[in-house]
Amino acid sequence: MQAGLAGYSDMAMRVVARRRGCPYAVTEALLDQVLMRGGRGREKGAILCPEDHPVAAQLMGSDPDQVAGAAKILLEAGFDVIDLNFACPVRKVMGRCRGGYLLSDPATAITMMRRVRDVVPGPLTVKLRRALNESAKASDAFNQVFDEACRLQFVAIAVHGRTVEQKYTGTADWNFLRALKQRTPASVTLFGSGDVFTAEDALRMYTSTGIDGVWIARGAIGNPWIFSEFAALLRGQPLPPPPSIHAQREALLEHFALAVEIYGEDLASRQMRKLGIKYSKLHPNGPEVWREFIAVKNQRDWNTVLQRHYHRDGPGIRVPSVPDAEDVCKDSCEPSTRNDSVPLPGAA
Repeated sequence: MQAGLAGYSDMAMRVVARRRGCPYAVTEALLDQVLMRGGRGREKGAILCPEDHPVAAQLMGSDPDQVAGAAKILLEAGFDVIDLNFACPVRKVMGRCRGGYLLSDPATAITMMRRVRDVVPGPLTVKLRRALNESAKASDAFNQVFDEACRLQFVAIAVHGRTVEQKYTGTADWNFLRALKQRTPASVTLFGSGDVFTAEDALRMYTSTGIDGVWIARGAIGNPWIFSEFAALLRGQPLPPPPSIHAQREALLEHFALAVEIYGEDLASRQMRKLGIKYSKLHPNGPEVWREFIAVKNQRDWNTVLQRHYHRDGPGIRVPSVPDAEDVCKDSCEPSTRNDSVPLPGAA
């Protein structure tokens, strides 16, 4: 599944990934306060289209009643699943008692889950980290939250193998995921997260931990083919070759066009710069392509880069299994606070 990533996992990224084998996706974290102030909502991150299903709306907040109210708005907007974020380690999120902070306050987290369950009769999921920190108290708090999610019949729980205090440093503890899976009720799907940058990483996590599925976050940015590659490995087939230059061009054209539908050309051009440099890692002339994507200011510039570097077909290259320094996103789950007046689509 494609995880929620602030500033990346909008409808455009999700649809491009779905067309390349992604069966399920999650929005970036949406703030309860913004949704409640906007009535039907003002989050561009919450825009849907018919192709974008099944999809979960990831919700973040600190007040249980307000989060429940925002969940109702998202259900009415047509989302299939509501996902609660109790994992984000970003400082300003923690400072507002949201995200990963709730693993230090299990009473509030549990109340929030119960309030949301009261208004959401359908599928509920939650994103956690393995604890706030390495202390026994933090471990106990995690267990309280996890066990309550199981009791409330959350259909899935996604767990990142790092603590909240680790943020994105160090390594994710896959042994923790293995032990957690052994005590997870059969009725609950357990997703694993952390240090999955390639299809081979996803397969190693899946086979070594016994989890039910892999929550792919940074590894999916600029590489929507990771899902079909993982699917091939699961079927026992060889790893497919990297996407060709023309296959990359097709994805880049689709992604930009979808972004323009959401944001308009000016904002889409700025948004797509950071995605273009991620896609460039698959290009044989990656550093040169990277530099030109940084300078894109409009659709004409975007098309010029594609004409110069993606006109002639040829083999692509494999993305590295170890992330570059730029991939260690400090704000990879920081919620959107955009106030653009964009109504959410109706459930119909």
